[in-house]
Amino acid sequence: MIDIIYKDSALCVCFKPRGVLSEGEGEDCLPSLLSRTLASAVYPVHRLDKDTEGLMVFALTKEAAADLSRQIAEGSVEKEYEANITRAPHEPSGKFCDLLFYDRQRGRSYVVDRQRKGVKDASLEYKVLSTEPCCTRVRVRLLTGRTHQIRVQFASRGMPLCGDRRYGAPKESGEFYLRSCYLKFKHPKDGKVMEFGDSENKIGNN
Repeated sequence: MIDIIYKDSALCVCFKPRGVLSEGEGEDCLPSLLSRTLASAVYPVHRLDKDTEGLMVFALTKEAAADLSRQIAEGSVEKEYEANITRAPHEPSGKFCDLLFYDRQRGRSYVVDRQRKGVKDASLEYKVLSTEPCCTRVRVRLLTGRTHQIRVQFASRGMPLCGDRRYGAPKESGEFYLRSCYLKFKHPKDGKVMEFGDSENKIGNN
């Protein structure tokens, strides 16, 4: 059973469990699970990595899907995450800007130093929420949406996410934790601002 946060005739906001694919047509993929739960067609408009959990919005009509996809393409949908990283950044808040290349054969993204075919700009903002001896929890706002973006941008600076062996985290670094914790967008029917998740710790809040 999928946890439904909000639903109306145009869209549904739900909580994606860790380990579930956010796209695809398999019976165990989130669109199929959600469609069976709602007894309705669903239209994915964005994705989360398999091991990432948290808030997602799905369209329930083709018209809503087109509008939400447009908002995402324009960068007007606000998406924030929480993650555990293996060590604290030098600054308590900041911005990372990189060029990323996603290698489909290896299933990995890489920070590269020049533009070429397949390379895309990637940027995010972060702030430290708490620091423990074993890990640091950060809040992250994505300004672009690239494959494995949070994971590779922190890892390239020597701060891989805890438990993220693919991007260099040591075996003893603990359990992987990356959660979509905040979504903000305009309703595709009437333009009403829709806000879900933890707004108290938003990037930019004091």
